[in-house]
Amino acid sequence: MSRTLLRGAKVITMAPDRPDVEEVDILVDGDRITEIGDRLDPRDTEVVEFAGRIIIPGLVNAHLHSWQTAMRFAGADWSLPEYLVHAHGVAARHFRPQDIHIGTLAGALNQIDGGVTTIGDWSHNCVTPDHADAAIDALQQAGIRAVLLHGTPHGLRDRVHDTREIDRLLGGAIATSELLSLGMAVAGPQLSKPEVAVADLRAAAERGLLASMHQSAGPPGPGWQAVSAAGLWGPLTNIVHGTGLTTAWVKRLVEAGVSFTTTPENELGQGHCARVTDQLLGLGAAPSLGTDTEIVAPGEMLVAARLVLARQRGLAHEQAHAKTGLGAPVVSLGVKQALAWATVEGARALGMADRIGRIEVGMQADLVVIDTRALNLWPLHDPIAAALHANVGNIEAVMIAGRWRKRRHQLVDCPVDEIMETLQRSGERFIDQIYAEGRFARIRRRVVRHVVRRQLRQQARGSAQDALASHESPSQDRTRARDRI
Repeated sequence: MSRTLLRGAKVITMAPDRPDVEEVDILVDGDRITEIGDRLDPRDTEVVEFAGRIIIPGLVNAHLHSWQTAMRFAGADWSLPEYLVHAHGVAARHFRPQDIHIGTLAGALNQIDGGVTTIGDWSHNCVTPDHADAAIDALQQAGIRAVLLHGTPHGLRDRVHDTREIDRLLGGAIATSELLSLGMAVAGPQLSKPEVAVADLRAAAERGLLASMHQSAGPPGPGWQAVSAAGLWGPLTNIVHGTGLTTAWVKRLVEAGVSFTTTPENELGQGHCARVTDQLLGLGAAPSLGTDTEIVAPGEMLVAARLVLARQRGLAHEQAHAKTGLGAPVVSLGVKQALAWATVEGARALGMADRIGRIEVGMQADLVVIDTRALNLWPLHDPIAAALHANVGNIEAVMIAGRWRKRRHQLVDCPVDEIMETLQRSGERFIDQIYAEGRFARIRRRVVRHVVRRQLRQQARGSAQDALASHESPSQDRTRARDRI
């Protein structure tokens, strides 16, 4: 295995027992960090000088739908109902395995280009085994570290996750991969019946897999209590958005070890809201971050971190204004906390806190080199602030498991032009379907629009169907849920 010595950079380890910023060498042996210190012995190593750069842990995008990359920005002005109609009701049904492959490949490479070394890839259009295999092959080709969160299209509330397919995937390519692991993208208690939510989370727990779910509209219904009663909330449970959860619920889930992921640009633009960050910080916890779908917003993790930081500071100023007429005299959240959400907390959310998220001896060598000699980051007064405010053009190099995936501002061994051409052809197919003018296409869109609106109204009422099934009105159900908490 190769040995590489990184020298001359300012290093932000994110380790709790080290200074915020250090000028130290990093020795990588194989796929791991083996030494951190001053003027390490360069014998039998490749020495790479990084004066004028910053090295940070690889960023972690904990929630991304890379399979949708070919439709990038097609829905920049779509509301949430429009996204659900066009992307899921129309386009998703036309995805072939090769479309999943090129979207996942391009999406993963774009993440590497932006300094992300690990993704939680919410692949919820695996309609056949071939679709799932295409996603896995693309992630392997990209060379990114990933949790493939296997999911199927939005469907019936009484349909449990296909555990036969999960077991098949566990025995396939993922079993021998050093970078890929499997998780389950489940409907969860918001989008499935209580017994289905329990069955899905139990299946994940029995296999030791991460289970991720959305909570993006309406208060929690009976399914949430059913999962609690079954004792299935834990560190391998991840909740995205968290919209509508009371602080009491968030506290209960945090105490059980559940992680939360916020996707700020998407949430602010499409109405998922972003209150869960307030709740977590108030409880002494913190969110992980994701970028969600590039149909709506860019997949830039540093932008996501800055958005959450700016929003939280803005809320603090608003609260101070309400009391004193002035903004807060000091900021309560710093740039290092924002960087931690994109590294340390992302690693925890994906069940990898023992491997990634910090620069420490024994950890995987997932590293990002930021060139601070560019005009937008110079002069370098605060390395942590500079790292947080970097853009894709500042990301000079990316190492994943000791292997360079980006060097000298270019992706390594990557036929970018060919990938972009294939991605464009794939995307054009879906745009044609979304805006098709035939009579059948128009009728289908109207039907899908009606179904989406009905489902969203039901969620906003607090899982009305579940409440009726348990012989309670939605208002009674919400009252009893509050009493139980």
